[in-house]
Amino acid sequence: MKPITRRCFLSLSVSLACLGLTACTTLGSAGTRVTGVVAVGGPLQNASVTIVDAHGVRRTGVADARGAYSIDVDGLNAPLLISSVEAGSNTNCRFNATLRARCMASVLASVQPGINVANVNPLTDRIVSDVAVRLKYIGPQQLVDAGRAEQIRPEAILAAKQTSMAGLGTALQEAGVSDLAHFDAVTTPMKADHTGVDAVLDVINHNRNYDNPTSESAYTVLTDISFRPIVGLLGVGPYEPLDFKRATRELAAIKAAKLRVFVVGDSTAATYELERLPRMGWGQVFQDQFRPDAGVVVLNGARSGRSSKDFYMGGWYQQMGRFLRPGDLVLINHGHNDQNCDSTKKERGPADVAGLCSYPNDAAGKPQYPEGKPDMSFQKSLERYVQIARAADATPVLITPTTRVWNKERKEGFPVVHQHLTQQNATNGFAFVGDYSQTVKDTAAANKVPLIDLEARTMAFANAHEQDWKLYWLAVADIKTYPYYATQTSGIFDKPDTTHFQEKGARAVASMVAQGIRETQELGGYAELLR
Repeated sequence: MKPITRRCFLSLSVSLACLGLTACTTLGSAGTRVTGVVAVGGPLQNASVTIVDAHGVRRTGVADARGAYSIDVDGLNAPLLISSVEAGSNTNCRFNATLRARCMASVLASVQPGINVANVNPLTDRIVSDVAVRLKYIGPQQLVDAGRAEQIRPEAILAAKQTSMAGLGTALQEAGVSDLAHFDAVTTPMKADHTGVDAVLDVINHNRNYDNPTSESAYTVLTDISFRPIVGLLGVGPYEPLDFKRATRELAAIKAAKLRVFVVGDSTAATYELERLPRMGWGQVFQDQFRPDAGVVVLNGARSGRSSKDFYMGGWYQQMGRFLRPGDLVLINHGHNDQNCDSTKKERGPADVAGLCSYPNDAAGKPQYPEGKPDMSFQKSLERYVQIARAADATPVLITPTTRVWNKERKEGFPVVHQHLTQQNATNGFAFVGDYSQTVKDTAAANKVPLIDLEARTMAFANAHEQDWKLYWLAVADIKTYPYYATQTSGIFDKPDTTHFQEKGARAVASMVAQGIRETQELGGYAELLR
């Protein structure tokens, strides 16, 4: 397997002495240190740690096997930016054109003589993310890299912490965290030993969102262990509930399962926020295709907006890939966002090419990519997941992308035709053109991987449902029940979403994937586990 992508975290702390100030600058005194624990559900061992003060002076250290670090800050001027990178040579925390590192950071708005605690974990990262977004940064890493902690207002910190506790307080209490009234994810001493707050971290996935205009990492995203969003739809705002007891049971089930099914995909398969119901991806309901007594657990790590390249480079695969075991099934369903290869597209064209685009094979089935950039080949990008699965003695399956409800003019309408392809535009915006669905088929043939042609199945389904297709694709008519769509310009009945599904459509597509497994001879052993 390739090395696990490293996630980027932040935390911050502020002393009561600074609560009335816009920014605090406190000179460290003799014996002043910053210590804490870097934890992600267990320690992040041997991470390099750097502290930069308000004037750019740096000090460095290394976290130990328990994730603990301690750095002398005598003579430094607060606020302090504390950044940490997992052991290894990769230090990229921001850019998705290459593998993103697992980075962490913390900011202390003031320091007091003696020991100052600043833990670093996914919870504190979201706190910093909220503050950063309100300061007009696209995400927490940009705030850290700018070295502008003096901009941070204590009241913004407190507001972000209060929002965090409102969303996670019950889960923390159920995990055994005592004295919630005084608990602070940053400053309350902890151990990375899977108890207390670290038990909550055990059942949370953490990553950074993707900023379309720049292709950089953006605000912090948290999901539970089964990839139900906790925060992620917006850069700031309330949390959706973390059911700690359920997530703990599900983590145990993932580890104990006879078989795990991994869904590697995009928005057509993803699990969505409660706020965005009735929107659903087929992976969100795929568990229901298996017999309850089969010992199968579906891990749907599919993520909205991600391409096959970015899903790996941005660390989305690695969140679920850590559970991959021999005999597991890996369903690889990309293609929609890999098509974002038009460099002349207004506002985000070059960023799309850098962060999302992978090029299809040519008409002869040969991979296409810029010289020296094989990761920009769609076939080679898909082959990464095939190789990872096989290295773990798991079974990869390639799946063509679901259809859009488009006619031959590439507009909403019927009959629905094949449209996962690109053609050279007049201004040469596409460096290479070709057919993405055919490239999936080419990749399957070249690597002797089972193939499910989901585009063909969904095209046939759409054309059979011309009169009632809006019951399957996202076309919300009941705005009162789903108020989120009152402000949306797509996904409503008068302007339906021709790409994404509501529950009835998600279940129909999940059934098509299951039927594809049944009809594929090489997958006979998995077919026996289906209902």
